[in-house]
Amino acid sequence: MQKMEIDLKKEVREVLTEDLKRYFWNERDEELSNLGAELLLDFIINNIGPYIYNQGIEDSYAYMSERIEDLLSLEKRLR
Repeated sequence: MQKMEIDLKKEVREVLTEDLKRYFWNERDEELSNLGAELLLDFIINNIGPYIYNQGIEDSYAYMSERIEDLLSLEKRLR
């Protein structure tokens, strides 16, 4: 499988890092450092992200296939 490169904007990375820190504090009663949150985010992006991305592609393909079938049903019958 080809390595997928996902680049997030700096602002998005900051928000996600803070979300991870908040999650660890609220759910695990642990303080997660900025570095720890950034490393965890990188792990999630690189190891879990491709599965989520591929599922999105499959869902989009299924949706578009249904729309194409809908379009073909509008075809006029020839005499």
